[in-house]
Amino acid sequence: MHEQKVADKDTPYWWEAAPVRSLPKQPLAKSVDVLIVGAGYAGLSAGLVLAREGRSVAAFDAMNPGEGASSRNGGITSGSIRPDYATITRRFGEEKAIAIEAEGKTARDFLYDLIKAEGLDCDFRLTGQFKGVIGFDDYEKTARGAEVLAKRLGIDAYPVPYNEQKNYIGTDFYRGGMVRMDIGGLHPAKFHAELLRVALASGLTVHSGTRVTSIEKQGAGFRVTTSAGTVQARRVLVCTDGYTDDAVPYLRRRLVPVRSRIIVTEELAPDLMARLMPQRMMMIEGRQLGFYYRPTPDGKRILLGGRDSSRRGDPIEPKLYLRNGLIKLFPELENVQLSHSWFGNVAMHRDMLPRIFERDGIVYATGFCGSGVVWAPWVGTRAAHKILGHTEQARTEFDFRPPAAVPLYNGNPWFMPAIIRGYKIQDEIALLRARR
Repeated sequence: MHEQKVADKDTPYWWEAAPVRSLPKQPLAKSVDVLIVGAGYAGLSAGLVLAREGRSVAAFDAMNPGEGASSRNGGITSGSIRPDYATITRRFGEEKAIAIEAEGKTARDFLYDLIKAEGLDCDFRLTGQFKGVIGFDDYEKTARGAEVLAKRLGIDAYPVPYNEQKNYIGTDFYRGGMVRMDIGGLHPAKFHAELLRVALASGLTVHSGTRVTSIEKQGAGFRVTTSAGTVQARRVLVCTDGYTDDAVPYLRRRLVPVRSRIIVTEELAPDLMARLMPQRMMMIEGRQLGFYYRPTPDGKRILLGGRDSSRRGDPIEPKLYLRNGLIKLFPELENVQLSHSWFGNVAMHRDMLPRIFERDGIVYATGFCGSGVVWAPWVGTRAAHKILGHTEQARTEFDFRPPAAVPLYNGNPWFMPAIIRGYKIQDEIALLRARR
């Protein structure tokens, strides 16, 4: 039987304009001041700071630099935190919750300043973001949340009632929502390529296709074994997130890789794009497994992403799930072809807050939980300053205890399909109960 073809290509749309590539082979230094594991957004941001401070720094990536989440994400600069304000307050106290909210604003501003100051050509636009809600009761809660953001943090945020929704998005699915104007979109693969460019120019050495296999404490430093040989390092920084492997078993027991999948439509007619996305904003939902979506930077296609419960291969079901979700939002797209569908790993953990921590002398910058466009450069940079001993510049609310280990887990996320099915059921129940 001929298998249905859902999309023309199974590679990231972003790679059309900015393909990931291996780097020329570099000689392996016998020793470095700092060795970084991972050359995505976090590793490169840290390497850039350290190299400019005159340190000898080498970053090692098991794949091509940026081939993981850094070039596979949706390119939305949300900096969202998975637990809501009430949950963070309950777990860590109100003072911590307020500080985390404020740091999100600071981290976004940091990213925007970085793009401008370094001249990073990555199609960045501060478009604003619309969050859709499924019921009128949800709208009231969301409207209050917009007021809190505006009053407490000075963010340009405001509610959008149902009768004004079509000014922001061409769908009847939602029952209103909210807009916040401090969020935009960029081309994630171009952003990584540009970050790599300035990091290399600043003196960072990047070894692509070179896996770190073990990190051993040795005297005042570390002996790091890689697939290309052994390096002595005074300090080690681990920035592996959703692609963490058994080279760092302590971290692997704490981060669960979860597949996230994205689909992209073929080019759409200009009048259709203007009707479906009149403000060209980034889009998210308030559901447990809500979609995120946006126009592509050229304004000609729609990109939509969500969680993927598969664990092996590239099955057809997750692609159809996202396509069906797209059509529920926009029935006009029922006969539109998909040009691309792909997946990548994000890292989830038990408290779902990005993290810097140190254990046995190794510094970790990780745990971005699907919001790495903002958090990875921010946390990577703070970690670099921590290594340099720059107390004030290293300050962040995310530098505290390591995430707790996940029970009965040692690298194989066998439980994720059941968890995602549970979230889907919760969303179905919420939709049935919503006052629509």
